Amino acid sequence: MQHTLHFLIDLKFNNNRNWMKSNDARYREAKATFEDLVEKVIADIKTFDKSLGDVKTADCLFRIYRDVRFSANKEPYKTNFGAFMAPGGRKSEFAGYYMHFEPDSSFLGGGIYMPQSDILRAIREYVFNNTAEFKQIICDSQFKKYFPALWGDTLKSAPAGFAKDFKDIDLLKYKHYVVSHDVSNEFWLDKDVVEKILRVFKAQHTFNEFLNKAVSKIR
Repeated sequence: MQHTLHFLIDLKFNNNRNWMKSNDARYREAKATFEDLVEKVIADIKTFDKSLGDVKTADCLFRIYRDVRFSANKEPYKTNFGAFMAPGGRKSEFAGYYMHFEPDSSFLGGGIYMPQSDILRAIREYVFNNTAEFKQIICDSQFKKYFPALWGDTLKSAPAGFAKDFKDIDLLKYKHYVVSHDVSNEFWLDKDVVEKILRVFKAQHTFNEFLNKAVSKIR
């Protein structure tokens, strides 16, 4: 993984098509190394989360090319490798596991990011109707070891259709139901990196399982 890390560092300072073209062999090697890691992680996730089904590595990987059409930043490439491992792959509406490999900004996590309005509503209703179970999941010591709090923006007031005086109303204000655990550059170079990744994802499993019960009610 050291080659992949060094490639991404260099890309960060040379984010242009000419540089990428002249370093195409490095890119392909770095990408292949990350893909190999994702393949191993997917195989291990499937041992405790059967919901992934027959999802393949290629289904989960994000392209390195940026969509610059509506962005002030015209740099053509992302400076990370990413993969979302969920039922159906990276475009899934279900909760999954995310790996983000970026120099000085790497993290592991997942859940459901930017859900469609009906899915967000379904999750909120499921949390409302199963609050004790949800709190038990997010307050579990192993979960909190990696995810002290849920990640992302929240509403300033109660979401429409829910009583403002609901005692756990803050649990319904999230715009995403996502968790994130930062990791260092050195994390990826550890010989036991797969095992370390799996420890994080195993701690996240019940969180994803809860969210997917909510999504399954409408999908």
